Amino acid sequence: MEVFKWLLVLLVGAVALTAFARSLKLPYPSLLALGGAALALLSNGAEFTLHPELALALFVAPVLLDAAFDTSLRDLRHYWAPVLALVVIAVGITTAAVAWLVHSLVPGMPWAAAIALGAIVAPPDAAAASAILRQLRLPHRVVVILEGESLLNDATALLIYRLAVSAAMGSTFSPGVAAWQALAMLGSVAVGFVMAHIYIRIVQRVTDVPSAIVMQFAGAFGLWILADEVGLSAIVTIVAFAITAARITAELTPASLRIPSYAVWETAVFVLNVLAFVIIGLQVRPVLGSLEPDERAQYLEIAGLVLATVVVVRIAWVFTYNRAAVLKAKLFGAGSWPGDYVPTIAGSTIVSWCGMRGIVTLATAFALPSGFPYRDLILLCAFGVVAGTLVFQGLTLRPLILLLGLKPDDTIDKEIRSAQAELARVAAAIIDEDASDAAQTLRAEFAMPSDEQIADGSETEHAARNRLRARIIAAQRHALVRMRDTGVISDDAFHPIEERLDRVEINVR
Repeated sequence: MEVFKWLLVLLVGAVALTAFARSLKLPYPSLLALGGAALALLSNGAEFTLHPELALALFVAPVLLDAAFDTSLRDLRHYWAPVLALVVIAVGITTAAVAWLVHSLVPGMPWAAAIALGAIVAPPDAAAASAILRQLRLPHRVVVILEGESLLNDATALLIYRLAVSAAMGSTFSPGVAAWQALAMLGSVAVGFVMAHIYIRIVQRVTDVPSAIVMQFAGAFGLWILADEVGLSAIVTIVAFAITAARITAELTPASLRIPSYAVWETAVFVLNVLAFVIIGLQVRPVLGSLEPDERAQYLEIAGLVLATVVVVRIAWVFTYNRAAVLKAKLFGAGSWPGDYVPTIAGSTIVSWCGMRGIVTLATAFALPSGFPYRDLILLCAFGVVAGTLVFQGLTLRPLILLLGLKPDDTIDKEIRSAQAELARVAAAIIDEDASDAAQTLRAEFAMPSDEQIADGSETEHAARNRLRARIIAAQRHALVRMRDTGVISDDAFHPIEERLDRVEINVR
């Protein structure tokens, strides 16, 4: 009962802090982490020990699935070079820089343990990125790059992490072990793809809305646990599953299920986000409480240097990539790289500063075995990087955007207008084939995007119009999915129009 009371207090306090953050136009994860740390430092404050496996499954699985479901494959392919540079090279350089720093400061720390620390703090977090980026108005290309990075960089970091932990605990490192771990990542993609097709075919038979939504959450958590149990990367499996499911559910899922499902998922993801970031702050007590005063001062200094290294290395790499792309475009032309978009100084500044770490970093640190070398130091460094990036970078991100004058572009608005025009043409083609009065009544309704429904006329005319509406909506939905699948529009343009079609379909039914 005591834990339940504290959970209620944390939820209410988190909602209040979130409202306060939004009124000040600040990212709420930063304030939640600060609030959790302040609560942890109170003598009678809440105590929650973060269980790594539960934290990853409970907080990361649904949030990651939600973010990956909205990811546009077309945009990821379009901006593959900057995303790949961050996912692979930035993670690798950060891991190496942190390992070298910590090994220099603590010569007794084995290289494997130092590399494990580097891999823990290297990847920015998907939950932190999506929670903060959704509150900011940025150019579409910048959002795609940052969200793509946060979804995929854990694959690189966790591969390094697993190899380093195995080496530190006495396992013999060999190219065969590394190849097996890399193969497990590819296997995770394959399993996610196959499970999405199997799972969607099973769940679509469930027509009761509450039962279907429960099955969605059970599927997310169950797939995470399954991947973890068989030695695959749960994060990569969930991402592959969500991206695949998004491609095949658009026409299979009825609007009567999709609308309440999206509403429930939005609420659940918000609740999990606020709890995750508050609990991040609460970890300051168990982390600091396990250290002696002298040791604490030394470790805090090292944690501060690790935080600075993580921030500086990311800035240095992003601007190195920026200059290389600009120079290549000037000397040899844009070509396939950097393509039709050459990175700007303003955009690169935001990308370099948007490197917030989150629950994955803390959970992987806590997942280290109890006998792992310098485990307490690694825990403190992980917490310092998470708290430092969330607070320092998170709170200064919006002022930096305003200072640089970086404004959102109209990429998505143009695609929405283009898609709406195409859907209007689809509706007009169907109406032109029908000479009835019902068809002519609907002409104005489907000539432009509108949710207005005509309710006058006799019952027979109303039924006729609704049958025609349903036919038009089905054709429009098929056309919309075709535009998304062929890359004419992105998922960011697809989902708002899909939502409008769902509302019209509900009204028809």
